[in-house]
Amino acid sequence: MSERIKRTFEKKEKKLLTFITGGDPDLETSFSILKTIISNKIDIVEIGMPFSDPMADGPTIQESSTRSIENGTIINDIFELVKKIRSINNEIPVILMGYYNSIFNIGIKKFTSKCVEVGVDGLIIVDLQPEEDDELFLKTKENNIDLIRLITPTTDKERLKTILNNASGFLYYVTITGITGQNSANLKELESSINLIRSESNLPIVAGFGIKSRKDVENISTFTDGVVVGSSIVNIIKDNISNKKSMLEKIDSFTKDLKKGTIS
Repeated sequence: MSERIKRTFEKKEKKLLTFITGGDPDLETSFSILKTIISNKIDIVEIGMPFSDPMADGPTIQESSTRSIENGTIINDIFELVKKIRSINNEIPVILMGYYNSIFNIGIKKFTSKCVEVGVDGLIIVDLQPEEDDELFLKTKENNIDLIRLITPTTDKERLKTILNNASGFLYYVTITGITGQNSANLKELESSINLIRSESNLPIVAGFGIKSRKDVENISTFTDGVVVGSSIVNIIKDNISNKKSMLEKIDSFTKDLKKGTIS
């Protein structure tokens, strides 16, 4: 297990995780956004590895991937971003989120070695099923990188056991079925699902998808260990492409406000 992730969840308070696509709208601004987020005491950052066919993502994240790719972002640039984060903060856990093709193209051994070199703590690979990830799992385990599992509202108890088998770091509960950035969760159903997972695993559980405001953060973190906010931040990027100063100011105040939701 990644030491940074372990230390983060050992602290009692609820966690706020944020997502942006690396290189959106460009690499320099992307790093400025991450610096802003980190300075607001966000607990864990997730960086999306841009991919040409992000089928599990909604239009918001898909567009961010397109913007990044159109600017020429490649996987090595994402590693450089992580390296830059480590130059300003060596404590915050950094998770890379993306699709298996990005890893397969580089090669599992080379990819995981690079993760170790720059200081990546965990991976979320949205299209890789637990039955098919033996090779990647062995390499991540060898290097103390957490392979973080996604659990959805349609996951039954039998399937849950398979998912939990090699899970590490924390569990990521997808609050709604469908694609990212859409709708909102039913709180009662969500709490009941989280309680079921807790009865099967001691790993921390964070909830993501459809969490858009401080109120959502407050409500959902009452029964989870943390929440993930992504699409709302990516929307601020999209809506302020032509004014980077305004973009950073809005992300600054939005993430500060979200963070307050974990300590109310």
